[in-house]
Amino acid sequence: MLTKETVIEHIKSLPDNFSLDELMEKLLFLYKLETALEQSKGKQTTSHEAVKEQFNKWLQ
Repeated sequence: MLTKETVIEHIKSLPDNFSLDELMEKLLFLYKLETALEQSKGKQTTSHEAVKEQFNKWLQ
């Protein structure tokens, strides 16, 4: 989960003039990154080999 401090820090890194789209894009990226890190820590990932096997099944 994102913290208020993290969001504020990233907002401060934006240029003085930015669009709402740019802000939303940055916030969405931060959210997805944080979610992925939490999943990785919780061992909620799929190995590269398992992905390759699944991909090969889809191609058949």
